[in-house]
This record gives sequence, C-alpha cells and structure tokens, in this order.
Amino acid sequence: MPTRPLLIAPSILAADFAKLGEEVRAADTAGADWIHVDVMDGHFVPNISLGPAIVKAIRPHTKKILDVHLMIAPADPYLAAFAEAGADIITIHPEAGPHLERSLSVIRDLGKKAGVALNPSTPESTIEYVLDKVDLILAMSVNPGFGGQSYIPAVTAKIAKLRKMIGDRPIDLEVDGGITAETAPFAAGAGANVLVAGSAVYKGGPEQYKKNIEAIRAAKPRAAA
Repeated sequence: MPTRPLLIAPSILAADFAKLGEEVRAADTAGADWIHVDVMDGHFVPNISLGPAIVKAIRPHTKKILDVHLMIAPADPYLAAFAEAGADIITIHPEAGPHLERSLSVIRDLGKKAGVALNPSTPESTIEYVLDKVDLILAMSVNPGFGGQSYIPAVTAKIAKLRKMIGDRPIDLEVDGGITAETAPFAAGAGANVLVAGSAVYKGGPEQYKKNIEAIRAAKPRAAA
C-alpha cells in the first residue's frame, strides 16, 4: 500500500475546450491536487488533442502541478517545448522513441519530473531498468486515445506489481482510464497514489466538480474480487 496521500488529477481532456482556463480554475478550486493534460498526436494514439501552446495558455490559471502525458511519437523533439510551456511532470511511453533512458534524462535535465507510461499491453518489466530515472509511473487502465472509456479490471493486478517493483523508491504510481468513485477503490487498493479522472470529474458542470472530486477521494481502497 502507498504511504503517500491519495491525489486526484482531473484530466482536461473531458473539460469544455471552449473555456479551458475557466475549467482549469474550477477544478483547482474544487480541490484538484494536480491538473492532468493529455497530449495526443493522431499517430501514436487515434486522436488529436492539444500541444505546447495550450499548456502555456492554461499555465497562468493554476499553481497546481501540470501533469503532462505525451501520447505522441516521436516524443523527443517536443520535450523542451512542453517544459518551456510550463509542464511540471512530463510523461512519455517506452514505445515513443528509441532510447527511453536517454529521453527520461533529458526531461530531468530540463528541470522537470520524468514519468513513464505503460499501455495495458505493455509489460511492467519494460521499465525495470529505468526506475532510477523516473519520478512517476503511469499505468493506463484503458487503451489510450479517447476519454470516457471503461476501466480494464485486469490492470489492477498490474498496478499491484508496479507498486511492489517501486518498493520504497520516491516514485508516484498514477492510474489513468475509467477512474470513477466505483473503480477508484481497486486502483488505490492495488497501490496507486495518484488517480486521473476526466469524465467523472467534469460532469454536471462546475458546481458539481467539488462533489465529484470528493467522491473519488473518499473511495476506500479495495482488493480486486
């Protein structure tokens, strides 16, 4: 079980893109710990979302950590741009470039925390050799590319394996995909300490965001059935 407090990171992928600044401020005020930014290129994943200019535009709207997840390939040519735009954490996929360890080192050299993300089909053993290079591991609990998908139950066991692999290292274990008040207990029970939620937070309008975040945070950890 993680010793770190459970953090909630609303994904702006589910926000109203016509008023992103307002949506970021609303999530911040509602109790978000981090703001999660999904970057998709239509190549690595089957969707296109946003780029460094949007990260730069929303940066003044919150002092919370901007947790930027790059679902793009190649990722290396864009690391500096996202760092300069105001990202605090930059997370990449092992499949997004030829030299994962080198890419993670570049992120840290840019003064940012480095994250590595695993798709549901990517084994946790893929990243064992870079554990000393990462500050965050992101376990995808859906196949990335679209919001609003359902949590894949089989990923719960993978989260537990990652928690065991992390041991006492100062690495955050994040889960993204289908997180709701109903599925959060399984991810947290397996050892996750950061939960990304999009639709489950950004539903019902800004007046509901605080209630939505609290419902996820209050979910008691449960073991998988």
